[in-house]
Amino acid sequence: MSWLQVRLALTPAQAETYEDLMLELGAVSVTFMDAEDQPIFEPDLGTTPLWSQTHLLALFEGDTDAAALEQRVQLLANGLVYEVERLEDQEWERSWMDNFQPMRFGQRLWIVPSWHEAPEPEAVNLLLDPGLAFGTGTHPTTSLCLQWLDGEPVQGLQVLDFGCGSGILAIAALLLGAEHAVGTDIDVQALEASRENANRNGIDPARFPLYLPADLPGEPADVVVANILAGPLVGLAEQITRLTRIGGRLALSGILAEQAEDVRAAYAGCFDLEPTATLDGWVRISGTRRR
Repeated sequence: MSWLQVRLALTPAQAETYEDLMLELGAVSVTFMDAEDQPIFEPDLGTTPLWSQTHLLALFEGDTDAAALEQRVQLLANGLVYEVERLEDQEWERSWMDNFQPMRFGQRLWIVPSWHEAPEPEAVNLLLDPGLAFGTGTHPTTSLCLQWLDGEPVQGLQVLDFGCGSGILAIAALLLGAEHAVGTDIDVQALEASRENANRNGIDPARFPLYLPADLPGEPADVVVANILAGPLVGLAEQITRLTRIGGRLALSGILAEQAEDVRAAYAGCFDLEPTATLDGWVRISGTRRR
């Protein structure tokens, strides 16, 4: 069986309207995808943000009249760029899975999709499948934080993952030897994803409690990682500093290179900061809380 797919380039403001229009035309599914590899971090609770450049993908059954469909899409598109193409039936799940391979971070740490064998069984292997949420190691900010954790002596320490998303950073720290990790996020779905990923990796829930920010205990941690956005990092500098013990270690990311100095300035008063690490236009800022 084949399918007809309509791809339409639009803005977030147009998304709902065109989703409804495609469904009215008979689409069996409508999805949205990032057109420019733009990450979205920490969406507000109850919201479903889209990318500034978004592609709508509408799937129609294969016996749909392609010429008639394209004619109607052309009228509805009103100048928007669109494409109608026929997709031959294939093993979609396998094609999707083949795009995700194990990834190494630093010397010891691997992120391994569940359907793959670990390339180095004796290494630290974190099982994590790609999904809608919140970080799988493929984005530079997550990669920078994972590399940093791999190089940190976290054995026996207390870790805080501030804006935990998928839980990838906290789980990595626990697998690398941390005694205990706390995760917090403004999104309930992120906390659910973190718990699911922790269970997949055999993490005792007692070692990885999860909280909404309002419920977060105030005990400072030995290691704090915050992979969110530059604006929140600056605005939350006082709280994040308070949650890092004296002599504790801090890593901040989700920061574009041009935002680095503003973030550094917000933390320089209380931390001895190290040189900024950069990857693909994104940065990580790390340091030690001053005694």
